[in-house]
Amino acid sequence: MKKEKVTRSKSKTKLDFIKFFVLSLFILLSCVSSSFAQNAVANVTLSGVVKDKTTGEPLIGANVYVAALKRGSKTDLDGKYSIKLPMGTYRVKVSYIGYKSQKQSVKVADNMEFAFNLSSDIELHEVVITSRRKDENLSKVDMGVQKLTNIEIQKIPALMGEVDVIKAIQLLPGVQSTSEGSSGFSVRGGSADQNLILLDNVNMYNASHMFGFFSVFNNDAVKSAELYKGNLPMRFGGRLSSLLDVQLKDDSPEKIKGVGGIGLISSRLTLEGPLGHNTSWLISGRRSYVDLFLKLSSDPDMKSESIYFYDINAKLSHRFSAKDKVYVNLYSGKDLFKSSFGNFSYGNAVASTYWNHIFSEKLFSRLSIDYTKYHYELGSSMQNSQVNWKSDIQDVALHYDIDHALSNKIKLEYGLSSTYNQFNPALVARPGYPDYRMQKSYALEHSVYLGFDHKINDRINLKYGLRATAFQNMGKASVYSYDKNYEVKDTTYYKSGKIYHTYIRFEPRFGIAYQLDDRSSLKANYAHNVQFIQIANNSDSGSPLDLWFPASTNIKPQRADLYSVGYFRNFNKNAIEASAELYYKGMNNVIDFVDNAQLLLNDKLEGEVRAGKGKAYGMELMLKKNTGKLTGFINYTLSRTERTIPGINNGKTYLAPSDKTNSVNLMLSYELSKKWSFSAGWVYATGTPITYPTGRFEINGEYYPIYSGRNTSRKADYHRLDLSATYTPVKNPKRWYQGEWNFSLYNAYWHKNPWMVSFDQNTSNGIPKAQMTYLFGAIPSITYNFKF
Repeated sequence: MKKEKVTRSKSKTKLDFIKFFVLSLFILLSCVSSSFAQNAVANVTLSGVVKDKTTGEPLIGANVYVAALKRGSKTDLDGKYSIKLPMGTYRVKVSYIGYKSQKQSVKVADNMEFAFNLSSDIELHEVVITSRRKDENLSKVDMGVQKLTNIEIQKIPALMGEVDVIKAIQLLPGVQSTSEGSSGFSVRGGSADQNLILLDNVNMYNASHMFGFFSVFNNDAVKSAELYKGNLPMRFGGRLSSLLDVQLKDDSPEKIKGVGGIGLISSRLTLEGPLGHNTSWLISGRRSYVDLFLKLSSDPDMKSESIYFYDINAKLSHRFSAKDKVYVNLYSGKDLFKSSFGNFSYGNAVASTYWNHIFSEKLFSRLSIDYTKYHYELGSSMQNSQVNWKSDIQDVALHYDIDHALSNKIKLEYGLSSTYNQFNPALVARPGYPDYRMQKSYALEHSVYLGFDHKINDRINLKYGLRATAFQNMGKASVYSYDKNYEVKDTTYYKSGKIYHTYIRFEPRFGIAYQLDDRSSLKANYAHNVQFIQIANNSDSGSPLDLWFPASTNIKPQRADLYSVGYFRNFNKNAIEASAELYYKGMNNVIDFVDNAQLLLNDKLEGEVRAGKGKAYGMELMLKKNTGKLTGFINYTLSRTERTIPGINNGKTYLAPSDKTNSVNLMLSYELSKKWSFSAGWVYATGTPITYPTGRFEINGEYYPIYSGRNTSRKADYHRLDLSATYTPVKNPKRWYQGEWNFSLYNAYWHKNPWMVSFDQNTSNGIPKAQMTYLFGAIPSITYNFKF
């Protein structure tokens, strides 16, 4: 055994990190101070928000222009604008594609706010308000990006009538469900833990309810969900495959309004409204009630059982001035399964506050403090075997992000962040025995970034930047060293708070868009992504018993290089969007676990890990219709994902669990009349790889399987048809609310999609028997939705 090790290389690493961080701070302060100097000659600020008049949705990228001074501004992600003006009266013009322009005379005598509400120039029932330019898919440099609004998500037929953000995301090209009914998803060949899932910019480690059948996102409270498949925005990092950015509503309504629904397994209610002149609030709740039906049983044991989930979202915003607005977000969600034998629960807790500040019409900042925790608890209440097992992971993070428009052609984004991670793998308590606590792990992750959005001319747009991250392991810790056979050969102890290992990694990103004409464009992207934490889980379908663990002296950070090119074409005045994308992703230090690995309650988990290379490549085709009575999309994905890891499959290349050669998703919605609308979705995918036994051996009359190479076989292909119909009665003017009925049918033709395949080796005739388990046949549901 050894005490703390101090080597020259570690000291040099720390020195490099200090230099890197000091330089980062200098760059940030220089940019901010230069902006202050630019603003010294300005007089007063006209600021405010531009919103859709009907929905209250902020409009992103709307133009606010003062012709007399030839000054203007575009609204940001919150629909906010800011312009420096001399005092006086001006004619202000506000315009946005798909909306009627508005001209308003505004007298500016001091710093002041002025809100604009634009009306759509198309009948509302024929269009989905998306808060983006209609040709944005052509002009933006980003590839592999899809955005869905809550209205689009609501049209998709849902399992048991529960509209779900993640189930909608799984219908996009390049995205695969990890298993039937699961909230886990794979993006371009990545594993489920390689996706960064955010709720209002805060990390959610487990986004599932009811073992993945539903997600933690209540669609009534969601404004939009945006998926980035590889080339992430510069301010985000830490995952190899994707970012799912879910934003809650922030409409600042002028009066209290609400929306909710009553379904067969759960009900929900969302309320939002003003609190004084400058404050708005939102609260949203959802609960399932299977346990309430159990209490109607005549069986006393059934009456005492509980099976339910709940989640609560709360959001409060207050504008202190024309330049400052503060938000507070809270989330709490939990699943509970309780019986006479024991109980199991898991859930998330999230809290964040952020401050948006406008320095000028060209400089915006956002300072945020976040806390997130995922936890689970498993207990047995059986006599003489009572035990309680707890595990959790929690983060505290600080972010400071700045958007800076140097000119109409060059925009900067830069910032820094610092995160404290705590990993608590297990605490097991049993009455009459000492507690068993596995060693906690601690880490710090610091990042700084600088990105450019550069418009070369009317045809060429560039987006490029660099993100740098330092990941530090911190004591108190006992660190094992392993020999070539992965047996422990030494142990080093580090005291509490001691930083004993540091990784510094750089993530360059680059993109270019070349607009061929006003209807088509070519794009190319490159991104280098790094991931420092991962899940220990050998289940393809995922599990609430996820065990996150960090990179360390034994586990190197995973790395991926993503290359993609694409052709984008719009038709019929941007009403129809078409795209074709090719991608290749090379991965290094990608991990897997040895056969029969012990993942839980194993303080030497790193000895079960093997690392190697991987690659994923494919083609994604998408056709989407946005307007008219018939809307929807169809997409096709052709892909392959492989791993080559020493110590796994005898070092031979094998298919990753997420590999699906072909995938087709079809989603259509048709508005028959103002009363009736219909939706249909059809999904097809090649069966996932699986390892089947190729023989067996006998010991004392019992037969045991012999397996061939890893993932050499496949499950049967997956496909299903989902249907839904929505009936909206004519609004009764005497009623204070408007209601609608939704009828849905999941897996309409009752296809038995394989969820699990097992083998019975001990049959009467001596021939092994394969048994396929499927989860769902055809599942009808009915939901009553209302709003006021």
